[in-house]
Amino acid sequence: MLTEELMQGAQKYLMDTYTRYPLALARGQGTRVYDVEGREYLDFLAGVAVNVLGHCHPKVTQALQQQALRLVHTSNLFYTEPQVKLARTLADHSFADKVFFSNSGAEANEAAIKLARRWAHTKDGAGRFEIVSMLNSFHGRTLATLTATGQEKVQQGFEPLPEGFPHVPFNDVDALASAVSAKTAAVLVEPVQGEGGVRVATPAFLQACRDITKERGALLIFDEVQTGIGRTGRLFAYEHFGVIPDIMTLAKGLGCGMPIGACLATDEVATVFTPGSHGSTLGGNPLACAAALAVLEVILEDMDILGHCTEMGEYFMKGLKDLQGRCPVITDVQGLGLMIGIEVTMDARELVHDLRKRGILINATSERKLRFVPPLIVTHAEIDRVVTTLGDVIEARR
Repeated sequence: MLTEELMQGAQKYLMDTYTRYPLALARGQGTRVYDVEGREYLDFLAGVAVNVLGHCHPKVTQALQQQALRLVHTSNLFYTEPQVKLARTLADHSFADKVFFSNSGAEANEAAIKLARRWAHTKDGAGRFEIVSMLNSFHGRTLATLTATGQEKVQQGFEPLPEGFPHVPFNDVDALASAVSAKTAAVLVEPVQGEGGVRVATPAFLQACRDITKERGALLIFDEVQTGIGRTGRLFAYEHFGVIPDIMTLAKGLGCGMPIGACLATDEVATVFTPGSHGSTLGGNPLACAAALAVLEVILEDMDILGHCTEMGEYFMKGLKDLQGRCPVITDVQGLGLMIGIEVTMDARELVHDLRKRGILINATSERKLRFVPPLIVTHAEIDRVVTTLGDVIEARR
């Protein structure tokens, strides 16, 4: 089917929950995707920070093919080897002892919220239930996670929202200290805000999150749905800061395109989840776990991928900051590893449109902010092309 046919079909049959680009993609390989008419695009969106190893990585594809021939789904009433292996790999390479698998980042965060509330209830009774999160954060679109999200635009029309989700400004230690009280079950924070415009937490703020929660008997949850699995140059972003949470959530890059989320926790916290307290029919199914295990094996067996991500991230940041020096339209450049955002004084969505017409895919997180989250295998030449083309489209619109 051609792009126009697919657009018409989507308009007729799909609920209108996305502002889609006029582009129908048919296949991908590495850092490139191709539309149904055969046009090639350099993908610096990567499924919104999902395709960390690029499109159709051979080891991930092989793992999917082999597992699909054996067992696609059973039930969590039974044990499967891919699930246990994946949980062990995540625990072995993180602070955590136990893992709960779901299908998405929102579900992983939902599990984290429930786990924190149940832990607090078990420890201190029903009065400790609040989850303090950050303004401009994003944690998902279930009722609980959109309430935890510090953006009113995703909450509108879904009121009344669940109670117990106060918000404080990101990187504001004093506001955090004032908000955490005897009612607080946990503080929920992204080490790098993604949908909020790629804003990096300061080390002092994350350390304060740890110190304040520990002092006041609350838990610390890191939402690493977007930052996890190598995106920042470390397997997990918390490693940059030396601050260890009690709970961490993952998704996006974990499956490199397969739907999977994970909620990781220490033994002390995880023990409050008992049979029947939480679950997911499809969470941790053999097919998704086989893909995720292959992703981790590639990254852990070839640690140069993380070093490459760090090198390319620094190179990309330098290129964008040099461009900022020549283009006053760019007012800010922030990022960590290959998770980078810039703020502009013109309509960011128009720049996204212009870049797409020139064969480059990115997205805008707001009217003034662009996000770049390419696969970790991106090259110097590809980064040069994006920086140069971005400069060209900015100049063309001035």
